[in-house]
Amino acid sequence: MRLIHIIASSSMGGRERYALDICSHFADGGHEVIAVTRDAKAVDEQFASRGITLRHAPLRDYPDFFSSIILRNIINENPDEPTVIHVHRYRDALTAITARHWAKRHDIRIIATRHKAAPGKNNWLRRLIYRNLDANIFVSDFSKRTFLSSWPDERLPFDSRRIFVALNSRQSQPERVPEPTRGAITALYHGLIKTGKGIETIIRALDIIKRQKRVRLRLRIAGSGETDYIDSIRHLALRHDVLDLIDWSRNIEDPATLVSKSHFGVLPADTPEAFGMSNIEYMMAGRPQITTFNGAQSEYLTPGIEALEVPPGDPEALADAMTRLASDPSLRQSLGEAAAHRYDTLLAWPEYISKISAIYNPEILTNAF
Repeated sequence: MRLIHIIASSSMGGRERYALDICSHFADGGHEVIAVTRDAKAVDEQFASRGITLRHAPLRDYPDFFSSIILRNIINENPDEPTVIHVHRYRDALTAITARHWAKRHDIRIIATRHKAAPGKNNWLRRLIYRNLDANIFVSDFSKRTFLSSWPDERLPFDSRRIFVALNSRQSQPERVPEPTRGAITALYHGLIKTGKGIETIIRALDIIKRQKRVRLRLRIAGSGETDYIDSIRHLALRHDVLDLIDWSRNIEDPATLVSKSHFGVLPADTPEAFGMSNIEYMMAGRPQITTFNGAQSEYLTPGIEALEVPPGDPEALADAMTRLASDPSLRQSLGEAAAHRYDTLLAWPEYISKISAIYNPEILTNAF
């Protein structure tokens, strides 16, 4: 099989790590794998390090005929090979659909993964895209339900048998190491640094903890984002006089190392998330976390069992939860152990990738779902 993933982002986030893991798995299995990117260094370096062939295209907004021409040419380089094109935005799905049509290769399967929690767009162009997809993967049931809310009467303008839910996983399984025993207790936020992730709430909570003087706590923030927004977060930390308590890093190439050097995670997203890839990276490592349950979190975490729950945008509640975890090692251990067990039984990679493989190969599809 020939597998082509279209990666339109210029930075590495959850969906890019999702694509990288799938590409790496199939490349390791001897399949030809190509990642079509925007020639973004942060993305290209990660895919190249896994031995993935890179090709470049503009990957702009609708219509993107130049990218369709490039993709058609890639398809025609090996016209007899069974091919799957996997996209992560519907605009790239249109690019792939156009390239398939121009190449006259109607045997090619086009798969889209929906990484967002937003209603589907019920206009003629999107309905055209939805109808021409061979499969539409949702990363959670919450994401699927939110998407389908645009058609409340359940009369969908596309084939419902092509809709699948596959909760995310990670290919690599890090060694589960004990929490650090030296230095201050460290809370970690890692992921994209942008609005809606609750980072402002974390800064304000850290200010409350500092003034209460109940625990000695440091915060690590790791991830990439728009420079102006990152600057605004730093200025917020400066105004709250907690800048000296925060370690900053743009590098999350190896999330497992970051997580292993921390005592717990803090992910108080304001915006409902379709699936939090960072959430499961704490679960994999057997680390506890504090999170909001305003999206898909309840599909893989249980409040009080594998994680502590806080309301979105509530720095007082977050400060209480962070103080509680920082001061109670037995609670950290019990939550972390339960989270690791939940990951192993619900989200393990072998079961996950078998579902993706089945979607790529319809001959085994009915046996995987």
